[in-house]
Amino acid sequence: MKIYNKLVRDRIPEIIEKQGKTCHYEVMSDDAYKAALDAKLTEELKEYRESGELEELADLLEVIYAIAESRGETAESLNELAEKKALARGRFREKYMLLSVEE
Repeated sequence: MKIYNKLVRDRIPEIIEKQGKTCHYEVMSDDAYKAALDAKLTEELKEYRESGELEELADLLEVIYAIAESRGETAESLNELAEKKALARGRFREKYMLLSVEE
């Protein structure tokens, strides 16, 4: 038996059982879920940094949306906030590295 003790996507237990295996899981409390999401964010970021794969970015995005939803927001409201911020402060497309500012 392999022990995981980590947050997984909703269909993972179903997928495991379709493979003829038995899995054990529990539904977390809201506080435990929020902590697990933070841990998952770190895990997915590490995986992206190691692989550079677009699929890992998609996983990060899913975790970010779940964090927003756990705080009572929606993916759409998060995207709207990102768009507002981009309009006000720009994006990261120009590749600027701020070196210093003189007073």
